[in-house]
Amino acid sequence: MVMSFQFPAYFTAIFIITRVMSIMKISKPLDVHHKDIRAVDLATKLSVDPSAIESASRDFGGIVKAEPEAVLHPSAPQDIAALIKFSYSNSVPFGIAAKGHGHSVRGQAMAENGVVVDMRSMANNRRNGTGIRVSIDRLYADVGGEQLWIDVLNATLEYGLAPVSWTDYLYLTVGGTLSNAGISGQTFRYGPQISNVLEMDVITGKADFLTCSPRMNSELFYAVLGGLGQFGIITRARIPLQPAPKGVKWVRLLYDDFSSFTKDQELLISKNGRKDKSALDYLEGSLLMDQGSPDNWRSSFFPHKDHPKIISLITKHGIIYCLEIVKHYDDRTKHTVDKVN
Repeated sequence: MVMSFQFPAYFTAIFIITRVMSIMKISKPLDVHHKDIRAVDLATKLSVDPSAIESASRDFGGIVKAEPEAVLHPSAPQDIAALIKFSYSNSVPFGIAAKGHGHSVRGQAMAENGVVVDMRSMANNRRNGTGIRVSIDRLYADVGGEQLWIDVLNATLEYGLAPVSWTDYLYLTVGGTLSNAGISGQTFRYGPQISNVLEMDVITGKADFLTCSPRMNSELFYAVLGGLGQFGIITRARIPLQPAPKGVKWVRLLYDDFSSFTKDQELLISKNGRKDKSALDYLEGSLLMDQGSPDNWRSSFFPHKDHPKIISLITKHGIIYCLEIVKHYDDRTKHTVDKVN
């Protein structure tokens, strides 16, 4: 069998172990028919449908299962704030968790006996691009926390722009990756996504709407970024933009010697200045192992004609190491991109 394991060139993550939001403490099941919930006009947006409950009780990791009492389908951030306020003012608060596409791995987007907030439902109510707005000076984009990064990319490309830092998989929500770290092969040079945020709008554990940045409500700003959803729910993020590349040179290098592989990777990582013209724009390493079908080692990344040779190398050595590198170029540099050291 051939199996692939991905190792970003630079890994940054924040692990928050102290829960400071009392609303996240689960004490008893939520009564979705409670008259106070009906009074704040949430009853029609709370679903107890078995399929919705089942979907909200699982995540990408498949390790943890926790069933909520209901799923909130908000049409605006005010719906989320109303739910949090109801829980906070309740004599026994219930758990609340925001869920985008559910790519958490240890149940961070679950709320046992509480309410899971389906953040993607807001995207359906922010039509005509209102959830993604590029600034007049084109230096940043204001993006709803429920938006997918693929939609952010498509919207900014219309202006010839793109965010600075990405995740490898773009069908994730903005609020979701900013609540973790947001890493990819660009992280070694540009930092994770949480290092590329100018400001955010956050709903706190007391249902307050606060705008935060490195200079305004900075403690909240740095707590929410990478905070695993424990310090507030992101409803808007201001993301810096830069000119999108005209083209990319994409190369995969294979090694049968681990020392040579890591030596080259470390050398390429060391050239990481944003103004360093020789620096790569993407660098990621992977292992190709004799433990599965070619599909498990991202065979689509290699020309089909090379598959037999790669399989032969893997069979011979047991493990093959791969560096995946990318260099951006434009009309001025397209003829010299192959000569970059």
